[in-house]
Amino acid sequence: MDLVLHLADDYLLDNAWARLLPLNDNLVHSSANFTSIMHHVQQSAWPRDYIPRQIISLIVINLVGVHFLYFLFAWLSYKFIFNHEMMRHPRFLENQVKLEIQSSLQAFPVMTILTLPWFQAEVMGYSQLYDNVEDYGWTYFVLSIPFFLIFTDYGIYWIHRLLHHPSVYKTLHKTHHKWIVPTPFASHAFHPVDGYLQSVPYHLFVFLFPLHRWLYLGLFVFVNFWTIIIHDSDMITGHALETMINGPAHHTLHHLYFTVNYGQYFTWADRVSGSYRQPESSLDPMLDIKKKS
Repeated sequence: MDLVLHLADDYLLDNAWARLLPLNDNLVHSSANFTSIMHHVQQSAWPRDYIPRQIISLIVINLVGVHFLYFLFAWLSYKFIFNHEMMRHPRFLENQVKLEIQSSLQAFPVMTILTLPWFQAEVMGYSQLYDNVEDYGWTYFVLSIPFFLIFTDYGIYWIHRLLHHPSVYKTLHKTHHKWIVPTPFASHAFHPVDGYLQSVPYHLFVFLFPLHRWLYLGLFVFVNFWTIIIHDSDMITGHALETMINGPAHHTLHHLYFTVNYGQYFTWADRVSGSYRQPESSLDPMLDIKKKS
């Protein structure tokens, strides 16, 4: 997020803050000649490294970003991938898409506040994000991608599984399982604490291991994209990577049966921990729609 904040400052926020809280012109120009005045760029009384400015900027950037990614990717998936026949399923709720969107929008502000300390720590230089590929080499750069996915997948697996424990399920995770047959708009329809907890491995990674800034930004976008894609209730089975990749069919079974396929990207944690269920055509929720017809 420090990279995003830097770019936002360069192209937008420096001017916005200068207009909102301008630096006292008398102090700026007291010893300046006419030429320097003419070329002076207006500055803010709150410089870039002023923590209150950083916090407010991060909140705004995060809120704008999460709404943009959510509506862009969820709409694309809903429009071009999601099978709208699934809305005839007997367990599909009345006005469900509207309710999913409302639940997501209610969660975003709280999730943003909860996530803020991680982003602020990045901006203050406490993470291991780096700028130059040469610092660790191209081999590490490439290998850090699967490492990031494996680390976060395993972390999310156990957080997700703990959220299904009876002592916390009703309070936190039940909100998300209201959507038995989800649409892509259900991807972020969480209790905000639930959504935050499942995001912790993504933030934790860059404080434990080096990761290139631009790569982190790309992976962050991919994470949001993947979270939306696996909520399209798709039950396409029989593809080559089905036993390795925790795709939409696996997550559809998770919403239908609750205690299987907790993984985010891969199936290995479910396999090792005994919570894996293989997607089969006989489990396709579309069969219930055909029965209803």
